[in-house]
Parts: sequence; C-alpha cells; structure tokens
Amino acid sequence: MHHGGGGGGAIRVLNVAEKPSVAKSVAEILSRPSGGMRSREGRSRYNRVFEFDYSIGGRACHMLVTSVTGHLMELEFDDRFRRWHSCDPADLFHAPVRKSVPQDKQDIKRTLEEEARKCQWLLLWLDCDREGENIAYEVIDICAGANSRLNIWRARFSALIDREIHEAVQHLDRPNKLFADAVDARQEIDLRIGASFTRFQTMLLKDAFVLDDTGDDRNIILSYGPCQFPTLGFIVERFWEIQAHEPEEFWTINCSHTSDEGTASFGWIRGHLFDYSSAVVIYEMCVEEPMATVQNVRNQEKLKYPPYPLSTIELQKRASRYFRMSSEHTMKVAEELYQAGFISYPRTETDNFSPNTDLHSIVHEQVAHPNWGTYAQRLLDPEARLWRNPSNGGHDDKAHPPIHPTKFSAGETNWTDNHKKLYELVVRHFLACCSQPAVGAETTVEIDIAGEQFNASGRVVLAKNYLDVYRFDSWGGTLLPTYIIGQQAGIGTDATMHDHIKKLLDRCYATKDANTRFSPTNLGEALVMGYDEMGYELWKPYLRSMMEADMKSVSIGTKSKSEVLENCLQQMKACFLDARANKVKLFDAMGTFFARSSRPVNETQNSIETVRPCAACNESEMFLKQRPCRNVVWLPRSLSGAAVTDQVCPTCAPGPVYKIQFKFRRRDIPPNFDVDHLGCIGGCDDILKELMELSRFGSHSQTATPARNQSQTASGVRQGSSRQDLHTSFHPAVQFTNGQTPVVNPQGFRSTHTQSSGNASGQVQCTSCREPCVLRTANTEANRGRKFYKCQNLACGFFAWEDDVENSAPRGRGVRGRGGRSSTRQSSASAGRRGGTQGRGRRGRGRNADGMMFVAATGEPVHGSCFICGDPTHFANNSAPRGRGGRGRRGRSSSRQSSESASAGRRGGTQGRGRRGRGRNADGMMFVAATGEPVYGSCFICGDPTHFANVCPNLGR
Repeated sequence: MHHGGGGGGAIRVLNVAEKPSVAKSVAEILSRPSGGMRSREGRSRYNRVFEFDYSIGGRACHMLVTSVTGHLMELEFDDRFRRWHSCDPADLFHAPVRKSVPQDKQDIKRTLEEEARKCQWLLLWLDCDREGENIAYEVIDICAGANSRLNIWRARFSALIDREIHEAVQHLDRPNKLFADAVDARQEIDLRIGASFTRFQTMLLKDAFVLDDTGDDRNIILSYGPCQFPTLGFIVERFWEIQAHEPEEFWTINCSHTSDEGTASFGWIRGHLFDYSSAVVIYEMCVEEPMATVQNVRNQEKLKYPPYPLSTIELQKRASRYFRMSSEHTMKVAEELYQAGFISYPRTETDNFSPNTDLHSIVHEQVAHPNWGTYAQRLLDPEARLWRNPSNGGHDDKAHPPIHPTKFSAGETNWTDNHKKLYELVVRHFLACCSQPAVGAETTVEIDIAGEQFNASGRVVLAKNYLDVYRFDSWGGTLLPTYIIGQQAGIGTDATMHDHIKKLLDRCYATKDANTRFSPTNLGEALVMGYDEMGYELWKPYLRSMMEADMKSVSIGTKSKSEVLENCLQQMKACFLDARANKVKLFDAMGTFFARSSRPVNETQNSIETVRPCAACNESEMFLKQRPCRNVVWLPRSLSGAAVTDQVCPTCAPGPVYKIQFKFRRRDIPPNFDVDHLGCIGGCDDILKELMELSRFGSHSQTATPARNQSQTASGVRQGSSRQDLHTSFHPAVQFTNGQTPVVNPQGFRSTHTQSSGNASGQVQCTSCREPCVLRTANTEANRGRKFYKCQNLACGFFAWEDDVENSAPRGRGVRGRGGRSSTRQSSASAGRRGGTQGRGRRGRGRNADGMMFVAATGEPVHGSCFICGDPTHFANNSAPRGRGGRGRRGRSSSRQSSESASAGRRGGTQGRGRRGRGRNADGMMFVAATGEPVYGSCFICGDPTHFANVCPNLGR
C-alpha cells in the first residue's frame, strides 16, 4: 500500500462519525496524547473537520475527523410516481425506487468527496447497530465513488470514553454488509406499505368527512406506518377494553385482631363474592360465632432480586414510572449524556454483560460520589460479601452492552434536573445489578372463623443489600403479632417506542393527559375500527414482528434481501387490494365519529342509514352499527337482523327518529313475544326496552357465563344469548356494620319467580319440555292456597304462578313478582364493598330457568324443590309435614330440633358441623349448601330462625 499524504508519509485517514458531537468527542480523545488538534470548516458549517496525528498499530497516521447527521441518503420513488394522483396507490408496491442524497445534505456529500480524494483509509465511527451499519454503507457509496482505492475500516465502540475509543481504533474491523441489507429491506417495505396505504386512506376520507372543526382540514394527511399504526392499535384496544368493561358490585369480609404486639388485618380466602345474599349469610355466621382459631403459621425466607442490566425499553419504562418523563424526552436526555461521555450508548436491546466487561472498574469510578460512593466502596470490599455478578436477562443485540455509567460526575453545571435524575438512575441501576438480593422473613397466619378461612402475611427485611442503593424499589411489609396453632381470639369483623408515540400525537391519532395516560382521538379510533372491521389486524404488532424477524434473518445471512422484499410486498399488496375493495367499512367507521362534508370525493362513497339525531349532543347523527362507539344504543343480543325504515316515530324527540324493523331469534325470547317487531330506539318502545332487559340480565344457557374476553367475536363485541324465563335474584340493600345486625331496605327485595308462559287456548306449557303443565296448590305460610303450574316431568321442575299467567300483559310484557319489577335490576350500595365495583370474575350468574333458586354460602346457586312434598315453592326446612314432626323421604324425623334431621341435598344421613364440631346450633336453622357443608343462620328480614329470607312472609311487603 502506498503511504502518502501529510505528516511526512503518514497514512491519511478519513474518519466519519454519525453526529458532529461524536466527531468532536472522538477527535478530542484521540488527539489528547499528542496534542496539536486543528479544526476547520467543511462545506457544511455544522460538520467541521478536525485534524491531528495519531498512531494505529504502530503506523503513523494523519487523522481527519468529520461527520454526517444521521442518514445521508433517502429512499424515494422515481419522479413520475411521487405525485399523489400520478398513479394507482397499488402500483407503489412495484414502482421503481432509488436512494439518493437530498438537497439539504449536498454540502455534507461534497465534504466527504473532497476529503476522500486525498485519503488512503476510510474509518467509520457510526453507531454499532444495524441502522449505523446502513449509514456506514451510505458513506462508503459517496467516498468510494470519489476514490475507489480507499481501504475501508470499521471502529466498534459503545461509549465515548478514552478506554473504549482507543480500544476501538487499535482493533479495527470490516463493515457488515448483511446488517446494511436488513435495513435496506426494512426501509423499502416501510416506504411501499406506508405510501400506498397513506395515499389510499387520505384520498378516500379527507374530503368525505369534516375532520377539523376549524375547517382547515384540506392539508391533513391520514398517514399509515407499519410501526406507527400498531402503536395506535395498543392505545385503541386498551380504550375499547375500558369502554367494554361492565362494572358489577361485589362484597368482601375482612377482619382484624389487635393485641399488645400490634394489629393484624386478615383477608378473606374467598376474596369477594358477587352475590349479596351469600355474603350476608356468611357474614352473619361470622358475627354470631366470632371466635377465631389459628389453623396454620408458616415462616419462610424470601429473596427480592435486583433488576436485570438496563436496556433501552427498561430505561424508558423506569424513567416514566419514577420521574414521569416521556419516552421521547428520556431518549433525548440519554443521548446528550452519551455524547458527553457519561453513559454508554442508550439504544440497546442487550440486558446482560459480556464476561469480558470490567465491572469492578466501572464501580470503582463511583466511589467518590457523595450519595452512593459509600455503597460502591462496600460493593468492592470482599469482606462485605455484597458483590454478585449481574443476572442475564436473556437478550443480546450483538451491538452494544447494557446501559451503564462510563464517567464519574457529581453533577455538571449545564445539567438540568432530568439530566441528574437519569444519570442517577443509570448509576444506581448498575450498582444494584452487581449486588446481592434483599433477604426477608415472611410469616403467613391462617385462621378459621365459623368455618370461613382468613389469612394475613407479614414481612421483615433481614438484609436490604441492593435496596440500600436502589432507592426506587421498596419491599415493605407489616410485622405480625406472634401466633401459635390452636390459639383462639375474638375478632372484630368488617365487611368492606417513543418515536412512534410522538408521531401518533403529531398526527392527532392520540392524546396524552397530564398523568401521561394516552387516549385515542376520534380519528385514531375510527381508522383502527375500520381496518378491524375488514378482518385485517393491520393495527396489531404481528405484522411488524414478522418483518423484524425477517430483518434479523437477513442480518445473519439465512435469508436474502430480495427474498424478504418479494415475500413481504406480495402479501401486503394482496392485503391492500382487499382493503380497498372493502373501503365501505372504513367509511362506516369514519361516519361513526365525523360528519359528512359537502366536498366532492374522488372515491365512490357508500350510503349510510341514518336512524336519528344523537340525543346526547343533538348535533351528530346516529347510525345502525354493531361496534359500540362513545354514544350508542345497545340492541338486544337476541337480535338476528335489523333494517332502518322510512317511518318516523311521532313521539320521540329530537327528531326525526326513524323506526327499525327488528327480527329476533325465537329461541332467545319468551314465547309471547313476536319475532318480528317494528320498534323505536328513541325511548318510547316498551317491548324493545323489556327485550333489552332480558338480553342484559338473562342467559339462555344454564351454564356459567365465561370469563371476560373468552367469548369475543372478531369485531370485539361480546356475544351472548338471551334467556327465555327470567329469574331475578334477591338483593336487599344492606349495610354491614361492625358486630351489628344488618339494616334492611325492603325496597331492594326482588322476585324469585319465573315469567309465565302460555298459549292462546289458556293451557300453560312447559317452556323446556313443551308439554302441558299440572295445576297445584302451594302449602307455604307466605303463599298457602295460591295455585301454581308445574311440569309433569319431575326432572324438569318448570314453575309459574297461576295468577301471573292470567294477568300476563297481552303485548308480551314481563310479569311482576311480588317484590317489584322482575325485569329491573336495582343496585344496592354497601359500605362493605371494597373499591366500588369490579368486573365479572370466572363465576357466572346463570340461573336454572326451570327451578327455584337459593344462593348457598359458596356463592353458587342451589336449584330444586322440597324433597318431602315436592313443592317447588319451598325447601324441606320449611315443609308443612316437617313442622308437624312428620317423616321425610328417608324415613327420619324432619323436626328442626332433632340431631338426626335430614336436609335437602345431603347424601347418606346426617353429619355434624364439620370444622366447628358436631354440635348443632340450637337457635339457628340448618341448610345444606352445594358443597355439602351445613349453613347456619336465620332470616335477616324478620330474624326468625325457622326459615331463610327467600320464604319469609314479609318478602315484598
């Protein structure tokens, strides 16, 4: 190789960094031993050229250091495809593209060309990731075009500190073409997909709808990006989950014990119950026998491990959590700390340190710090036994180590508070990674009160270890009093990706409030909704995830750039063509949120059926939709079809309110309702309102309702069938108080009877068996002499009161039970409710549409009828033969006082209390729950121990 140039035969080396600040730092570090660094302007006044002498591998070199500003080139379509109306957007999937230097970077290009012509080596100091490698090959294209004889080298480093920079320049490598190809493929895919979908949806929707209240919406761009749109999808999907959440009251029981050592709070092992009656029964059991017995005491050692080494995502999450810093601002501050040499490169997926990393040296640099220097000294002391090699988080991008401190600072004068906070986070996180986990002793105590289980946990931290330096983590706990197994005590019971985010904000697809919570705008939600209705998950991260996997395959050589481009673009073009064919769904979604404009639209518009003006805002129109928006009218789940008619309701206002022709599924509505119904959603249609109530609270199936999200359709609307015979549960309004009798609100009583079912001839048919029913007479104290219909099939258990059948409304109105409207659900507030409301758990609220219902202590419904006389209006505990001392079906006395008493649901004779011993409660009635366990208590309406509230004479008065 010919050695020529300045410095008396020294090799002239052109060094190119990714940013001007990095070029300056590299030049300062390398020129420090010899001194004599000179600086001059290049063609671009922002990208200076630094000159000095240096030695690489023992060879004298004259170094020229300059920079670019990120990507030097842009990928774009040929000129004839760049105008929006120059071609069909679908043509952009195969239109020719070219990579060129934009006009604003021509000065940087000229500097590189001029300097390259005078040099023998090209040394690249770009960031050591795939993106940096791609920029490196852009620099190579420019410099090699000016001087094809250049010897090209790559410096690999992760921090702008002396040790890293000198190490990198003495161990040079060659550029990695596969990394650059992976980015080229990603850029081309992003360009083609983004441009085609952006043009499509902008030209289709911008002129069709009024998108900006100011009226200046002609320049709005409805952009689509393979990264940006999935980020919007996360926000919209979470918003939909919140909107679809159905809150429901629940009840829980907590208890506490106070001793000389302190107070322990015990939680109910059941957590909470959604059924109020069950909670009341169990609560009264605990109040009547409040003696608690310690059943188990467990002591065990617990460890709290330090965090994994710091990656970019984790840095953003923790900065947001600890300091409320946005991800964009976090990266801006981190970049400034990196360029000043205080932390390592902040863009990394790696969360484990290489075995070659000198961790002790990094810790030693922090010994002088006034806040955490003492801890750093302890960490290096072998006798303290505090050191522990960092855990392996399992991710390595093969480009950069985890984020860590690279230079000591007690705070620079030009630092803002956020600079200080972020530097502190990086240092403390690194010190914590190298530390032993915290050690604690955890105690768990389990107690039994009247057969109900409660537990409490306490923790004592024995050795804080990494928690001493990592002030952002806490591991507090309460110290429990000392308990021993068998101990008894009285208990007082109470029932009680930063860039993509910025683009979303800039494009008005999402907003961020003062608490950094994101919500979709109408525009963002409409776009996601439209593509979701098409059946495509373009707003999901799966597409981008597959693309990233392909990019990785290109970077390691298992797939070629052309192969990935061909496969991906072929799939996405088919997706685009199908989406364009289904553009009516995008129109529908936009029409949900935006008014139509009067401007002409190039694309064919679909017709949207208007039902009525919105009653909430009195400005927008309401349409017939399946997916809920911010203001909707829920239609019954039993609906199989609906169409807007031109008939106007004469009653409802504001108008006009157009009537809708509904068609219902016969199996999902009571037999005395018509399947065809011309209805109004304005509020005047009683039949439609009752069908909505049946749909809301009913379940045609006898099985429990599945957990949320287990029965979602593709459109995200939860489906369910309406029940045919309505059973409403008994929910009195009760306020739990400490050791006091519940206060009962009679207005909360609900009927437990079923809706009647009959035919035109007056003969009542069983809704399950479709067979004629027999007429019987009730024998309970509350309903003695009252007649009811019962199915002849003993296994069926259908039941309906005769007077309810006779008084049934001719239009199909729901019958009224004695306790109030059977189709109206009254919410009973309670001081025992914790946290207000909570969504439905795994337990459903299904009812047996053919039998009587009583809720046992387990929270599950118990169905059936009296096994002594067969009467479905009561259980055996209140049977008339039982009260007279008669014998049950098993031939034993059914008297309440007998210790041999048989009970509904018990198999194989009698049994004592279980965990509470074999004694009977002389003052309480016994009922066997679905678990086989006896439940004791008395009626909480009148206090009578001979019956429960479901058969109380005062029910409904």
